[in-house]
Amino acid sequence: MKSITINGSQRESVGKVSTKALRNAGMVPCVVYGGDKAVHFSAEELAFSKLVFTPNAHTVVIALDNGTSINAILQDIQFHPVSDKILHVDFYQLFDDKEVTMNIPVNIIGNAPGVLAGGVLNRNQRKLRVKALPANLPDFIDADVSELNIGNKLYITALANDKYTFLQPDNTVVAQVRVSRAAMKAAQEAAKA
Repeated sequence: MKSITINGSQRESVGKVSTKALRNAGMVPCVVYGGDKAVHFSAEELAFSKLVFTPNAHTVVIALDNGTSINAILQDIQFHPVSDKILHVDFYQLFDDKEVTMNIPVNIIGNAPGVLAGGVLNRNQRKLRVKALPANLPDFIDADVSELNIGNKLYITALANDKYTFLQPDNTVVAQVRVSRAAMKAAQEAAKA
């Protein structure tokens, strides 16, 4: 899985006043959970653009100014309701022997025969929740739709892998080919004639 480095400086004072001063200076207060104790730090808002505003999933290397680096994943992010500025970011620390849960994007591959016959491909799931060791986390999950005819569905069970487990039910539909409106209308007009 691809990794993004975020440079930050550790925070000593945690509270309303210091957090407001950080935000006014263009910094984002952050915290890393999952280790022995929570690590509070701050980073520039622009450092999060490649992590937040992308459909891809990434791990994060947090490089603090005291020389320590922490491997983590994005756990939660809070935005300002009006200006959409990042207010706060929570990370979860990664350990090589501890499974982690993450949303992984779905990559549709292949050409569905049902689409070529006049159907429409619906992507029901753009991301799937996966649980795996950090080394086994994929960049994306390939969903092959080359066997789907009109009315067929691709279930999550067809994407099963030994390296990770899905946290959705087995009857979750990832993609399906449905009859298009134009084809339905043509069939109705043909039935009337």
